[in-house]
Amino acid sequence: MPETERGGGGGRDDGDGAAYERAFEAAVAAEERIEPRDWMPDAYRATLIRQIAQHAHSEIIGMQPEANWITRAPSLRRKAILLAKVQDEAGHGLYLYGAAETLGVSREELLDKLHSGRQKYSSIFNYPTLTWADVGAIGWLVDGAAITNQVPLCRCSYGPYARAMVRICKEESFHQRQGYELLLALSRGTPAQHAMAQDAVDRWWWPSLMMFGPPDGESAHSARSMAWRIKRHSNDELRQRFVDICVPQAASLGLTLPDPELRWNEERGHHDFGPVDWDEFHRVLRGEGPCNEQRLERRRRAHEEGAWVREAAAAYARRHAGGRGGDRTAEGGTA
Repeated sequence: MPETERGGGGGRDDGDGAAYERAFEAAVAAEERIEPRDWMPDAYRATLIRQIAQHAHSEIIGMQPEANWITRAPSLRRKAILLAKVQDEAGHGLYLYGAAETLGVSREELLDKLHSGRQKYSSIFNYPTLTWADVGAIGWLVDGAAITNQVPLCRCSYGPYARAMVRICKEESFHQRQGYELLLALSRGTPAQHAMAQDAVDRWWWPSLMMFGPPDGESAHSARSMAWRIKRHSNDELRQRFVDICVPQAASLGLTLPDPELRWNEERGHHDFGPVDWDEFHRVLRGEGPCNEQRLERRRRAHEEGAWVREAAAAYARRHAGGRGGDRTAEGGTA
């Protein structure tokens, strides 16, 4: 639907808000993309800012657990792969902060809310990476869960977010494959290496299931996000899909998922699995996880130590823009 028919100008109400809202709802129902200059409800904008900001923060904070192993990677090949992956995560954060900015919020404001604890990031990144096998487990399980969650976001109703997710999901697919390959190498290695891989899977399995968010009955945002086609599937649907994907992959790896209740249910056509420890999920979310303080402290310190880079880049941009203006003045012959 053309911008003029939707009442361009974002959340502005020019006296006929009801008509704008009807046009917005019709566009969403027709699977049309909502763009930054289109009218949108304030609640839709706020929901997107919250979700995209949390996603961006997770990409940036998520660099830390694996960066911990860059200098200790067992080979040059493994180090190059891990460096590329961590760089990808930084890029994902930039894409997402850029998408959030199209909604009228500044990157500085979002980072301030992250650093002050007023906005969250995925609780999975508050767990420590104790061994090299954790890098593989993060790639296979954490990035695998991210792909399951994020591929449907490529069809999100908000255009800038959907387009950012297309590239992010392609790169996350590489991350998942490298994690699987790393675990496969360890699983087929020495008994000690196999045990290390199994230990990593034991520790990361349940936090990975928590990545999809609380059960549908306890989720404060899912229903509205699905009605607006920001999300396409509920938390529990995505969690079930992830479990069904991982079971045969674990068998191929020669590793065991740490759930004695995990079994195929012929009647449902899905795997049954045991209860998630939601008390642990909420503890970590409140800031009581193993690495919450460390993650935010390091993020704040990096931001402060990088201030001179941001200032230099801004000064260069101003000077470069002034130089172009000066060139045009000289060529045009007028001031």
